Amino acid sequence: MRRLVEVSLRGLDIDLHAAADGYEAVEAISRLRPDVVVLDIGLPGIDGWEVLERLRADPETALARVLVLTAHAEPEVAAQAVAATADDFMTKPFKPGVLKASVERLLTPR
Repeated sequence: MRRLVEVSLRGLDIDLHAAADGYEAVEAISRLRPDVVVLDIGLPGIDGWEVLERLRADPETALARVLVLTAHAEPEVAAQAVAATADDFMTKPFKPGVLKASVERLLTPR
């Protein structure tokens, strides 16, 4: 999945970093302080919900825009993403162009 995200975002003027698990994601987000995070809920280690909670709790990363990716298309999962302060929500499988457009939108200043 990481590779598909990377390929989907080619052509954007961004620095792209990937994490193998939730712990690595928290560390990378804390260190890099990205503007946008594409966050898979099904991460090993700690899941994406916990990563998002930690990201929002840290004043240094709290304003990062977050696009949640999940294989769960149930409406309650989308509602949980909104309640967890995600900025966008997308189910897998996704269309690369749709992911790219969503990230471009999130990169636009508020």
